[in-house]
Amino acid sequence: MYEIFADLHVHIGRSESGKPIKITAARSLNFANIAKECADRKGINVVGIIDCASPFVIEDIENFLKTGDAYELEDGGIIYKDKVCIILGSEVETSEKGRNGKSGSAHNLCYFPHLSDIKAFSNEMSHHIKNITLSTQRSDLSGYDLIDIVEKYNGILVPAHVFTPFKSYYGNCTDRLQNVFKEKYDKIFAIELGLSSDTYLADMISELENKTFVTNSDAHSLPKIAREYNKMLVNDISFKELVMALKQEKGRKIIANYGLDPKLGKYHRTYCDDCEKSIETKEPVEVCPYCGGKNVTFGVFDRIELIKDKETSKSPENRPPYIYQIPLGFIPGVGGKTIEKLLNHFDTEMNILHKLSKDDIEAVVGEKVANSIENARTGHCTVQSGGGGNYGRVSVK
Repeated sequence: MYEIFADLHVHIGRSESGKPIKITAARSLNFANIAKECADRKGINVVGIIDCASPFVIEDIENFLKTGDAYELEDGGIIYKDKVCIILGSEVETSEKGRNGKSGSAHNLCYFPHLSDIKAFSNEMSHHIKNITLSTQRSDLSGYDLIDIVEKYNGILVPAHVFTPFKSYYGNCTDRLQNVFKEKYDKIFAIELGLSSDTYLADMISELENKTFVTNSDAHSLPKIAREYNKMLVNDISFKELVMALKQEKGRKIIANYGLDPKLGKYHRTYCDDCEKSIETKEPVEVCPYCGGKNVTFGVFDRIELIKDKETSKSPENRPPYIYQIPLGFIPGVGGKTIEKLLNHFDTEMNILHKLSKDDIEAVVGEKVANSIENARTGHCTVQSGGGGNYGRVSVK
C-alpha cells in the first residue's frame, strides 16, 4: 500500500464547446483541464469531478477517452496519463423539510464507478431536475429518496459541506442527519466537512463518531483545486479503492485531512448583513449586538454550538489528524508569478507543501517568501475569521 492525495469536490465551469455547467465556476474549468491541472501542477492522485451528470460533460468525457491519454478502469474511475484517477460525480441539491416547518435544501456528492453508471443516473435524474445540463440543480427528491437512486447505479452518496448556512443538512435543514436518512443512515459512511469547519468542531456531534470525514476544495477555479484535500492509504487508485478507504476496509483509510483553519472559511462566524460585521460573541445570537438588526447569516461555528450534544470534542481513536494547511495562493506575498516559479522548479504544489525543505524553497524564491511559506506550513500565522460569504484573512508571523 502507498499514500496518495485526493480532492473529491471539483466543479466544471464550461463544457469544451463553451456550454455553461456550473454558472459560478471559471470557464477554464473543463474536464480535460482539471485532469491536466491535477497531474501536472497540483500533484493530486484522485480527483472527484462532480458535474459529470450533465449531458454536455458526458460528451466531453467520451471524447476525452478517445484521445488515448485516458482509459476506464474495471474497478471504476478514469486513469489519465497513469498519474490521476478521475472519479465521476454529480452534486445534487435535495429538497428537505427544514427546521420549524420551513423548506430546506442540501447538497449531496454522488460518485459512480463507470461512465455507463453516471449516464444512467443522469437519465433518471432528468425526471427530477428541470435542467439536467446545469450543475447542482434543485431536485424534487429528499436525501432519503436520492440515496436509493445513487445505489441503483452502483454509486455512493456523501453529504456535502454539511454545516454551511446555505444548501446543507445541518446548516438549514436538520439538527441530526439521522432524522433525514432514518433507517438508511448506516448507508452514509462519510461526510464532507466544508471550508468553515474541521474535525474538532464536527466531533461535537455524537452521531458523526462512526463517519469518515473528508476535506475537499469545492473548487470553482483551477488554482483553488486542492486548497483542501485528503491523504489516503490505498493499494491502487480506483473507485473501488476510494470506497474502501472511506469505509476503512482492509487497511485502506484516510490518514490525514488537510484543510484551511476554519476561521478562513466564508461562513465560519455569524455575519450581520445590515452593518456588515462578523459577530464573534461567546453565545450564538440571532440579533446583531452592534446594530440590533435581524438580517444575520448564521455561521458554522455558531450553528454547531447550538446543535452539539457533547460538551467537549473527543474524536474516536481511528479519527485521522486534521492538519491546518494554508494553500500557496492564500499566503501573503506569494502571488501568481511566485507560484509559477516554484512549480517550474518543483513540479507540483504537493511537492512544495509536503516534501521540500525551507532551504530548497529559499534557493528559488528568496528568504522572505520562503519564511512565509514555512510559517504557513507549520501553523505560525494569524487568522482573522471570515463570515457572511467573505473569506478570513491570513497574516504570517
